[in-house]
Amino acid sequence: MTRLLPGILAMATVVVASNILVQFLFGNWLTWGAFTYPIAFLVTDVMNRVYGPKAARHVVFAGFFVGIACSLIGSQIMLEYGPAVPLRIAVASAIAFLTAQLLDVSIFDRLRQGAWWKAPLASTLIGSIVDTALFFTIAFSASITLFGAGNDAAISWAWESVPLLGQGQALPLWVSLAIADWSVKLAVALLALIPFRMIVTKLSHRSA
Repeated sequence: MTRLLPGILAMATVVVASNILVQFLFGNWLTWGAFTYPIAFLVTDVMNRVYGPKAARHVVFAGFFVGIACSLIGSQIMLEYGPAVPLRIAVASAIAFLTAQLLDVSIFDRLRQGAWWKAPLASTLIGSIVDTALFFTIAFSASITLFGAGNDAAISWAWESVPLLGQGQALPLWVSLAIADWSVKLAVALLALIPFRMIVTKLSHRSA
């Protein structure tokens, strides 16, 4: 377990930082959390490459429980429109994180024997698509009415019809937010190949 501690701490840091930074806007379509959250895939992939899928899953579950704790704390912070973290946002975040990260682990493990970049790139890209689709659909889609009127009222701002990314067809605001979010995940997935290679090489030499 000691060897997993750096990965667990890194994942916990990413989750906590993302939960804080998601409160601050970056432009019209993003929050600062959009830039930190994708690093979770880098942490998972590094642990998978160096220590295997079982270790990577331990790190994912650690991040999941930290995320639950953040959501519980956020649900107790009351703002003018309700809790800082409405129930449906918390549920969406938990489901998206756990599903996408475990899928990332599985895809990476299947591709681990190929070229060094294929496993982290493919697993992160597919995991990011699933993460974005699950989170934004569960959190904001008006077609989901399982969480009650109170939670719907807290996110009704996301239903406003606006031009897609400010210039396309008029769609609910959350669709533009989802596309912008995934675009950042895509960019980070490509850029993360560099630190992935460097960190894996360093850790592999230590464990050799």
